[in-house]
Amino acid sequence: MPDYGHPLRFGSFITPTATSPRRPVELTLLSEELGYDLATFQDHPYQPTFLDAWTLMSYAAARTERIHLAGNVHNLPLRPPAVLAKSVASLDLLSGGRIALGLGAGGFWDAIEAYGGNRLTSGESVDALAEAIAIIRGVWDTADRSVFVVDGTHHRVRGAKRGPAPGHEVPIWLGALKPRMLRLIGRSADGWLPSMPYLQPGDLERGMRVIDEAARKAGRDPAEVVRLLNVTPDTGADELVRLAVEDGVSTFIVMGDDEGGLRRFAALTSEVRDRVAGARASAGVRERGRARRPSALAKRLPGIGYDDLPPELADRAVEPGDPAYPRYTSSYLRGGAPGLVLRPRTVVEVQAAVAVAREHRGLPLGILSAGHGISGRSLNHGGLVIDVSALDTVEVVDPDSGHVRLGPGARWVDVARTLAPYGLAISSGDYGGVGVGGLATAGGVGWFARSHGLTIDHVTAVEMVLADGRFVRTDAHQEPDLFWGVRGAGANFGIATAFDLTAARVGTIAFAQLTFDASDTGTFLQRWGREIEAADRSVTGQVILGPRQGGQRMARAMLVVDSADPETVIARLRPIADIAPLVQQQVALTTYDEVMGLLGSDEPQQGGGEPHTHSGLADHLSPELAAEVEGLLDAGTSYFFSIRAVGGAVSDVPSGATAYAGRTAAFSLSGFGASPAFDAAWERLVPHLSGSYLSFETGTGPRWLERVFPAAHLARLRDLKRRYDPTGLFRDNFFIDPTTHAVEGPAA
Repeated sequence: MPDYGHPLRFGSFITPTATSPRRPVELTLLSEELGYDLATFQDHPYQPTFLDAWTLMSYAAARTERIHLAGNVHNLPLRPPAVLAKSVASLDLLSGGRIALGLGAGGFWDAIEAYGGNRLTSGESVDALAEAIAIIRGVWDTADRSVFVVDGTHHRVRGAKRGPAPGHEVPIWLGALKPRMLRLIGRSADGWLPSMPYLQPGDLERGMRVIDEAARKAGRDPAEVVRLLNVTPDTGADELVRLAVEDGVSTFIVMGDDEGGLRRFAALTSEVRDRVAGARASAGVRERGRARRPSALAKRLPGIGYDDLPPELADRAVEPGDPAYPRYTSSYLRGGAPGLVLRPRTVVEVQAAVAVAREHRGLPLGILSAGHGISGRSLNHGGLVIDVSALDTVEVVDPDSGHVRLGPGARWVDVARTLAPYGLAISSGDYGGVGVGGLATAGGVGWFARSHGLTIDHVTAVEMVLADGRFVRTDAHQEPDLFWGVRGAGANFGIATAFDLTAARVGTIAFAQLTFDASDTGTFLQRWGREIEAADRSVTGQVILGPRQGGQRMARAMLVVDSADPETVIARLRPIADIAPLVQQQVALTTYDEVMGLLGSDEPQQGGGEPHTHSGLADHLSPELAAEVEGLLDAGTSYFFSIRAVGGAVSDVPSGATAYAGRTAAFSLSGFGASPAFDAAWERLVPHLSGSYLSFETGTGPRWLERVFPAAHLARLRDLKRRYDPTGLFRDNFFIDPTTHAVEGPAA
């Protein structure tokens, strides 16, 4: 039989004994410590001496960090497939994509029947398993918007809701010996999981042949099916090598609960890996990632080295034909169709991903953390996307000093929830679903901007991978020039892998929602600007305007007051509430994490197309600027217009201290519209603006870049670009061209 070239993996097979309930977890932890890739558990719900397998796996997943977990194998007759699918997906999401699904057709029918299951014949059990696989995959296929119906004889769903989708492409492995089950594996499953003690001479070879033939008849590459094998602890290195090279087995799972046996077997793995690698090199067998169906391979794009990815990235890479691909076709506002998505989990893997990007220098390159960005090009069409969402650390290093360490893939709502019990918070945009990486390198106009400043004003160090693959830590003392540039233009210099920040002390706050009659829009905006600038620094917020309806225009304001005292809150809000007739009002004492959760969402991103927005910074809402905004809205060219408060603590920082330059502005304006009328209308605002904030700007090219960065800043940024990314690898989000030499103006 062939060597299919699958990466070698080793696992443990643990009995879920209830007599010593912590013992299975201890063996799982030992398996992870010894370097095993996988820990598996028997699933016999009717066995009174066994723990429930799913409860055990959930507990084990919470106690471990790296090792993958699976049933060996789950008892399908006692686990309804639609519910099982949700269990698998839920644990996969909670564990960071570490779950595999091993399934069996039944077998112990007396015990199954005693527990309420239906007794099936051998043929019926195979049919039931096939129906179950269709249901499980249907539940996971959240991209399919059709009515979900499987009208089976043994299992059925009629109009069931799909989801959640797992965190990664969960493989389905079947424990089987007989031909009909083997053919089902070839047609539908991702792996064969027999046990060596039950195999007779020739069974393994015959089984491989049956699976391969069934796979070919189904239009599959036989290498799509991984071959696993439960082996005894006394299986030697010679036998393991032979099974891998001659029989195509790539995953060996050692049976038994003896700690010494686990240690002895683990000691063999390095030798087996080396010998198999040598045999493969001699035979010209190239190690491969997971195999894909011909229909998936047909969706590959030319010019991308799909088969040349480093092994640490290949298993988690997403291609256009993969089930996980729909996640990358839409972000908060923008649609996409990348040619390849890499999903690194460590700094080393980020370095490998950047190396892939260098090898594909001609492709668009997007860096994705949470996909919420309005201006960002985290998705693209036909290019490469590096998704850093797995780097989602939220660690309170020192609660007394407020020292916090964040990964770029963390969402700000999760940051807020983790910090809340310590009485800490970081001002971080106005939407909880935003990822740390994009915002913490651009600026960060949040609910505490006037009292705490921008998010970047709290960043004390950034760790990142540069275009040449170097890993650096930059702060006020190490690479200080880069630290300057990262705070406001970070997307141009590398991929951030971690941030150190200092959080502020924040307790109970007030969150106010006020709806005004802003029909006299120009007057409303002037009064809004005047009262916000005059307000205590504890008051920060924004107002949103849109088209008139029936001649009337409403303005919805949301404000945070950093105070727990109701009388203080009312006193600070009253001048703002008096600027125009109030239609609705609501003020509540709450916490920052609740506000971020209220304005966040766990729903899948559904954006499509190309959003069209412009951004500007204004020192004041002058009568002239207010009149132009009113004209823009009355012309119908903008359907959503937001004015966020900055100033205060933001303005305390000198303009030259960070790449973000707009420190004199009291307001940040952003509008959504339709081109080209919206573009023309926006240009009439520009003479009244003092800059722009790149996170809300979709315009590209030198004109827009020069509005964001004054000449002195831009000259310094171009010099940094020449030093840290001279070839312009990071060029698809406000590209600072290192080959252009700007004329320096006076320092801002």
